[in-house]
Amino acid sequence: MYAHESFTDEERSILNRFFTNADLPVFAVVNLPEIVKGAMFARYSRTHKSLRRMFIDDFYEQPDLGIEAIADRSEQTEGIGRDAARKRAEELYQRVLVQYGDDSIAQLGGAHLACEQVSAILAKIIERGRLAAYLEQSTRYIEFDRKLRGGEGYERYRYQMPPEVASGPLAERYEKTMDRLFQHYSYVVQALTQHYRVRLHRVSSRKKPAENRAMVRGLACDAARGLLPASTTSNLGVFATGQAYEAMLIRMRASNLRESRDYALMMLKELRKVIGGFLTRVDVPDRGGAWSGYLQDTASRMTDLVDDLELSSEVASDFDIDRDEVRLLNHDPDAEIRIAVAALYPYSNATEEQLIQRVKALSDQERRDVISAYVGERRNRRHKPGRGMERVYYRFDVLSDFGSFRDLQRHRMMTIDWQKLTPLHGYATPPEIDDIGGAVSDRWHEGMEEMRDFYLDVRDELGDEVAQYVVPFGYRIRYNIQLNARQAFHMLELRTGRAGHSDYRRICLKMYDLIRNQAGHRAITDAMDYIDKDTRGIGGMGRFQAERRQIDGQQLGLELG
Repeated sequence: MYAHESFTDEERSILNRFFTNADLPVFAVVNLPEIVKGAMFARYSRTHKSLRRMFIDDFYEQPDLGIEAIADRSEQTEGIGRDAARKRAEELYQRVLVQYGDDSIAQLGGAHLACEQVSAILAKIIERGRLAAYLEQSTRYIEFDRKLRGGEGYERYRYQMPPEVASGPLAERYEKTMDRLFQHYSYVVQALTQHYRVRLHRVSSRKKPAENRAMVRGLACDAARGLLPASTTSNLGVFATGQAYEAMLIRMRASNLRESRDYALMMLKELRKVIGGFLTRVDVPDRGGAWSGYLQDTASRMTDLVDDLELSSEVASDFDIDRDEVRLLNHDPDAEIRIAVAALYPYSNATEEQLIQRVKALSDQERRDVISAYVGERRNRRHKPGRGMERVYYRFDVLSDFGSFRDLQRHRMMTIDWQKLTPLHGYATPPEIDDIGGAVSDRWHEGMEEMRDFYLDVRDELGDEVAQYVVPFGYRIRYNIQLNARQAFHMLELRTGRAGHSDYRRICLKMYDLIRNQAGHRAITDAMDYIDKDTRGIGGMGRFQAERRQIDGQQLGLELG
């Protein structure tokens, strides 16, 4: 079925160093710098040769390219030898770039980067790009009341002091205020841990002490996360292509926040050690510098325009969770017609205009039958209908706590944009806090109110962007979400699951209800078989019950195995 290319024994010996096999039509490239891989694939698109044959003929056996030396030094040596190898690889990449003049070459190599002690504010700047992979420490699984410790006696709670604050008159007050907030958080977590331990004992018949302790702690952290400030630091893992990193760094360099600009310099320095050739333009004044300048100028103009039009208010109306949390702004009244047309299109040979006329002539039930057939029999939520569902969009305005926003923003393929974080819209309080009452409730509200007052002072001194650092996750932020029906399947089915946080579950159930009842798109929502509409959970215990079922299933599998 596949042609097997002929190589000499010597060539096979070479190929086995750089490819996972020398025979099959599918193989991976190994033991070469990312920059060389990018150059190879760039040339790959312009030749009739296979990649392995091209590598032997055009790369490995060309002394001036020095591939063997690059590979050997990159894998086996340090210091000057590795630097020389990297420089030679970058020269090779530049020659290919000049030859083909194609920026997409930078999509063909990538790097894993660990970004540690990143504030929640900076994390959202880093994660704004769609075409990268991000993995961030969870406020559910990490105990944020454990202090970071370093050399020379360094010890502090897990928060970032912005450079703008550190160099000004608010530095000492900032540290004391943040320490006090983390002490509130620690007290509340401990009280919630005991609260959930008692409730867990009532609903759990199976005794797994170690698992129960971990789950109880997680539930407590989930409920208490609203007290964590936006300055809270976490560790962030990133994998991206050179092109995605270039856009990310240019965006970070355009930020008004020094943390972002300083962190971009550190990231660029480290990335240049592994994929430097892809990032040559980031700090070139008339390339990346001009791009960052464009972003800064645009942001400045828009900020001035908002001020001129008096679109920033100091006072927000009282928050009504039913009225204000989620609003459906736009939907397509012809959604079912468009999806039925899109569903039929790849299976027919008619023009789209012909299909539109044919589908319009169908009855409502016949159109729903087309959509139902297109969706098919879904056996789990990962079985998604096809791209025809992308024809229809919904736009929502959401006002939720910052913690829920951080979870929903992770769905980066949808269009999402957000306003600055402020205490203007008030804060959410988990029902467990009021259930326990007493000192727990007092500390929750005391912490929230102190940070609101401190925000105003930081804003007056340093502006509203820097002041975001002091706002706790429990305060609300306004954001727009625009997504197509296919994306709605993914996000709403995932985020309404009982294992999810109760706040974003509620938001996503409202989105589902608005699509179904306000937009009237019942053929679409009827196909969302894995929406979990059961809201009877006791606080965060629904998540516990979901995890308990998963662990019990794993234990059963081990026993059967």
